[in-house]
Amino acid sequence: MTVPGRRSSIFTRLLRHGFTDPSGAERLLDVPELAALRGDSVLLDALGATADPDLALRGLVRLVEAQPEEERQTLTSTLLSAKPFRDRLLGVLGASEALGDHLARHPRDWHALVTYEAADLHPGVAEFERGLADATDPVSLRVSYRRCLLAIAARDVCGTTDVAQTAAELADLATATLRAALALARTAAPEDAARCRLAVIAMGKCGGHELNYVSDVDVIFVGEPVEGTSGTEEAKALQAATRLASHLMRICSEATVEGTIWPVDANLRPEGRNGPLVRTLSSHLAYYQRWAKTWEFQALLKARPVAGDPELGADYIEAVSPLVWQAAERENFVPDVQKMRRRVVENIPAAQVERELKLGPGGLRDVEFAVQLLQLVHGRSDATLRGGSTLDALKSLAAGGYVGRADAAQLDAAYRFLRAMEHRIQLHRLRRTHLVPEDETDLRRLGRSLGLRTDPVAELNREWKRHAAVVRRLHEKIFYRPLLDAVAQLTPGETRLSPKAAGQRLEALGYADPVAALRHLEALASGVTRKAAIQRTLLPVLLGWFADSADPDAGLLGFRKVSDALGKTPWYLRLLRDEGAAAENLARVLSAGRLAPDLLLRAPEAVAILGDPEGLTPRGRDHLDQEVLAAVGRADSAEQAVAAARGVRRRELFRTAAADLIGSYGTEDSPREHDPGALVDRVGQAVTDLNAATIAGALRAAVRAEWGDRLPTRFAVIGMGRFGGHELGYGSDADVLFVHEPREGVPEHEAARAANRVVTEMRRLLQLPTADPPLLIDADLRPEGKSGPLVRTLKSYEAYYRRWSLVWESQALLRAEPMAGDPELGKRFIELIDPLRYPAEGLGEDAVREIRRLKARMETERLPRGADPTLHAKLGRGGLSDVEWTVQLLQMRHGWAEPGLRTTRTREALAAARAAELIPTDEAQILDEAWVLASRVRNAVMLVRGRPGDTFPSDGRELAAVGRYLGYGPGHVGEMVDDYRRITRRARAVVEELFYGA
Repeated sequence: MTVPGRRSSIFTRLLRHGFTDPSGAERLLDVPELAALRGDSVLLDALGATADPDLALRGLVRLVEAQPEEERQTLTSTLLSAKPFRDRLLGVLGASEALGDHLARHPRDWHALVTYEAADLHPGVAEFERGLADATDPVSLRVSYRRCLLAIAARDVCGTTDVAQTAAELADLATATLRAALALARTAAPEDAARCRLAVIAMGKCGGHELNYVSDVDVIFVGEPVEGTSGTEEAKALQAATRLASHLMRICSEATVEGTIWPVDANLRPEGRNGPLVRTLSSHLAYYQRWAKTWEFQALLKARPVAGDPELGADYIEAVSPLVWQAAERENFVPDVQKMRRRVVENIPAAQVERELKLGPGGLRDVEFAVQLLQLVHGRSDATLRGGSTLDALKSLAAGGYVGRADAAQLDAAYRFLRAMEHRIQLHRLRRTHLVPEDETDLRRLGRSLGLRTDPVAELNREWKRHAAVVRRLHEKIFYRPLLDAVAQLTPGETRLSPKAAGQRLEALGYADPVAALRHLEALASGVTRKAAIQRTLLPVLLGWFADSADPDAGLLGFRKVSDALGKTPWYLRLLRDEGAAAENLARVLSAGRLAPDLLLRAPEAVAILGDPEGLTPRGRDHLDQEVLAAVGRADSAEQAVAAARGVRRRELFRTAAADLIGSYGTEDSPREHDPGALVDRVGQAVTDLNAATIAGALRAAVRAEWGDRLPTRFAVIGMGRFGGHELGYGSDADVLFVHEPREGVPEHEAARAANRVVTEMRRLLQLPTADPPLLIDADLRPEGKSGPLVRTLKSYEAYYRRWSLVWESQALLRAEPMAGDPELGKRFIELIDPLRYPAEGLGEDAVREIRRLKARMETERLPRGADPTLHAKLGRGGLSDVEWTVQLLQMRHGWAEPGLRTTRTREALAAARAAELIPTDEAQILDEAWVLASRVRNAVMLVRGRPGDTFPSDGRELAAVGRYLGYGPGHVGEMVDDYRRITRRARAVVEELFYGA
């Protein structure tokens, strides 16, 4: 019976030694087998040093109770007398519930922790082969494997081995296990073993000598007939090799009464799970030379023969190695690399991303990916980089100057910590997982296992987040920073990337002209000025953003030009350094095409827009009118007035283009917008408002130059086409009509002369050659077209439309809306034309037939020669013209009865037709999707090429840039074109039914 005072003393000691359940621990210490040890401070101290003292004590009790009677005294006495053994046994029991279960099932296996007498003994493959030598079947192999694993874990948790040595030992144990499993398979099928040569090539972490406690063991099998076999026997030899390989996989992977060893995964072989399990060496080579993807060569970085025929394994490595080191020269290297980066992120379930130790941001894969990528790029010319282990490769990269020594040291420390976390998480239950646990007890054990004892949970989270942040930062930096070190003035003795190696890295990033890119970097980052120092801070991240675009060269060149123009402006570099969004926005805009950079370079100070939280919001018409008209009022001449107005237009066009690009591409702070229709509407409204304000400014300037503030006639500008529909794209002309009305007492001929002079002067001013983009005014939709007068009175329009108007002119007037000039006159013009465009009782059948005839004629006559009718955004099948004419026919037939149809905007009219049940919802959606897509294609072409176009570019880089704008990743331009054809084909089917009545 326990004395109460003594019980209190033991309870307190247990708490002090780290037990979380001292009452339960006290009961366990009362079992007869441990009663003699109850008050022994040596045992309590040893238990208190473990990751989980409660778990260690429970495991110890189970082990002692499982011992044969004659062994118990031996175990307890050894436990008290041999400190190395005590630390190993209790360390394992406190860290791994699964190994505690193994010892309870196989109670004599504790002797495995005594046999390694030297604390610094690190066994290799041969020692593990001896440890597995007694295995005669899958069950005994599993038991022997766990016994060897017990010794590895003991050295690990006691700190005898570091994380890299532990991973290497686990890989060596896997090698020995594969050899033992192959021996069992050969023994079971000696005739197959005699017929073929089989080599087992380890891949992944096993091949890289950095295996986890619980991981799939990735392998590739190579088979050949035995020497002297005729060619006709090759197929039989491969079948025999396949049976041996399959048997090996079953021995390791299938569950026995002892569970499984680990799954053997052969899916990294050519063609993956769809390919043959075993191939000859020549078959492997043929595949890699013709069909392999970049990621397959990345996987081969770690290939290592581990079992089977050693000569065949060596031949395989010798044959595939040259292909690995040519991978960075492949045509699709950059898109493939980018695809792999995206796949890492996409594979993480949203609910697990914050706990994902391997794939999450700042996780193990970030380190491994960056190191392997640098190996592929620079290992072509530097054989010292061709090691399989991540840490060894990182050390070589630092020695060669490809990564800064300080960065490499930080990355090494972070990787070791994260791998140690991964090891201890898996060791607990020997389960394959990369998720940091959420349970407080599990986190406490994990923290203590890593030596964090004061506040294990808080310290663990703090250290984990700190190392993850280092990885996130260096993942970007180590690939880009040495490029600058190749051209910058460095401190004496600092290792730097050679210009040749820097060029190789730029080429691998997707720069088409690495030599020119290096010149730009030198111009930006060389020297010891504060400007150069800030550039060296900015450029590593900017280079990454440029590399993620379709045209990295254009992005870097644009950045150099902007920096040259603004480099002496104090706020410029400070803005980019201190406002992260500004730098990323600038990178996206500069590398997305020609239009936005051209606009920016004409007035580089507009870069400030990119750092203003409200800077990417297009200005409304009232704001624009106020600014433009104020600028016109301050000017000394009409030319200066319109130059000021066009300067505002240029700046605001850049704002609109930048907002569109960033909304379409997305940035870290502003994800890609997923409503294409909203983007199109925003651009259409912004460009329309901008052009309308510019025309209003030109009108004011033309009037002031000759008549002061009072023109002899009232004057209005009516927007037509896309201008009137608020649907302008970046490359659209402004279709207009000009209308005037003589003021009281002014002769009609004098008013007409004044109106014509105003129109002529406006057009001249807006087309003066300047650095600003021109605004072309097109008045060809006026009565009588090009042969008719440029400007008419309201009465003249009324007379013409009453007597001579054709049905196509009434259709054109559907888009008419006043844009500038006298608002009252504009309003009366709209009242005049409403009966024409929305005729009472709708269109007659003759008028409908005429519209259909005109549309059919346009399709055959106006499509450019040689243009693909399935890809022409304006006139092609299911394009803008198809959708707009269909909607306009509905407006003319039903607008008199449905007020919602009385709008100049295509999408609004289409929505109104759907609401009025004039068109089924699904068909309206089909037409809307096609119209939005075609509009975005035209906008994309203008943004990318800097000049208008109605079809996809033929140049590969330009086509890829259009794809990125439309939301398609690298390598998916074919999918983009197929989607366009599919969407517009569906729209054309609706047009055939609704417009042509088919």
